[in-house]
Amino acid sequence: MENFFKLKENGTNVRTEIIAGLTTFFAMAYIIMVNPDMLSLSGMPWGAVFLATIMASIVGTLVMGLFANVPYAQAPGMGLNAFFVFTVVFGLGFAWQEALAMVFICGVLNILITVTKVRKLIIKSIPESLQNAIGGGIGIFIAYIGFQNAGLLSFGDGIPALVALNTPTVLLTIAGLIFTIILLIRNVKGAIFIGIIATTLLGIPFGVTQLGSTMSFSQAVSELGVTFGAAFGNPGLLSLFSDASKIPLVLMTIFAFSLSDTFDTIGTFIGTGRKTGIFTEDDQKALEHSSGFKSKMDKALFADATATSIGAIFGTSNTTTFVESAAGIGAGGKTGLTSVVVAALFALSAFFAPVISAVPSAATAPALIIVGVMMLSSFKEVKWDDFAEAVPAFFAGIFMALCYSISYGIATGFIFYCIVKMVKGETKDIHPILWVSTLLFILNFIIMAFI
Repeated sequence: MENFFKLKENGTNVRTEIIAGLTTFFAMAYIIMVNPDMLSLSGMPWGAVFLATIMASIVGTLVMGLFANVPYAQAPGMGLNAFFVFTVVFGLGFAWQEALAMVFICGVLNILITVTKVRKLIIKSIPESLQNAIGGGIGIFIAYIGFQNAGLLSFGDGIPALVALNTPTVLLTIAGLIFTIILLIRNVKGAIFIGIIATTLLGIPFGVTQLGSTMSFSQAVSELGVTFGAAFGNPGLLSLFSDASKIPLVLMTIFAFSLSDTFDTIGTFIGTGRKTGIFTEDDQKALEHSSGFKSKMDKALFADATATSIGAIFGTSNTTTFVESAAGIGAGGKTGLTSVVVAALFALSAFFAPVISAVPSAATAPALIIVGVMMLSSFKEVKWDDFAEAVPAFFAGIFMALCYSISYGIATGFIFYCIVKMVKGETKDIHPILWVSTLLFILNFIIMAFI
């Protein structure tokens, strides 16, 4: 295990990696129940999506851990599943099987742009100021997810406000937040994971921690045949391009899937890997190589790309690298052993879903908020007194939380970076790949305005 994961070389040990894996898993375990709840609205059988979610998460996370040796976990992404249901199926009228076919094609495209080095070139093209802004923005985004999951914010008349501090869930979140902060300040090892467990236990007498309900494993298995391989049938891939009048719409939808998936992952890797050193200078130098998997970054991007197509085969929307991986990284995870632990826990969750789902959002929200605080330090590298640098950095960082989307934050950062450089007469500083990425984002916004 030491030799395979290079634990000492990465400054970690088995105990730390296991705790990091547990922390990441519980921070993202909500997807096990939420994803089937979401996709079943489209007519997909709940039990099949439940197992597809777990299987896609296991395979994607294992590839990330065993092939890339980095502490990231994968699962069907929130936001992308909503786009799948409400835009593609309900809005555009495609069958869910056809939507799965689009997701599969999106995954194949992501594999191609990864193997051909396009994804790496995109990362290389992003200026350092924006990379630091993305890192801090990920911090705000993940903390915002924590606040939302805990129900600490209300949006009456569209205006955000602090909720009344008089409900068991809110009070439990605050207690868990304070307790975890105390542990961290006292330098207690495994503080974030201890905080999750302690808050979960404290929630029992308050009625917040309760066993969930789900169908049996055997029932879920009996339904899996409905979604497994459905992407390739009719309806599905065989019918997707049968109507020539719909082909432009199909291509635009696949493009929207792919762009969001690609930049969500790039943002997560930049935001968490840059500060922690998971992706080293050697990874940056490896971006110069023309082919092959020369670095952890190469391998991690490939692992993420393959997960989407694998998930579509099982029967779920885009599988992506979860930003909640930052919780495990904040707990000390530095190698693929963290990911292997997460994958093992996903496997167990297929049989113990009611127990896993008993961990309330009030217990995991403090972990996300605290990790968000840790990641804000990336903002200190931005020259905020230089307005030309501050403008694109602001939009790249802040819009992630305001738009609830990593890719939209990156998009607005790119757009304003190009505007600033054009106004200053410094267009030569804009990397050609950044020009192309910015134009694609603008095209995506135009497409989303009409589909």
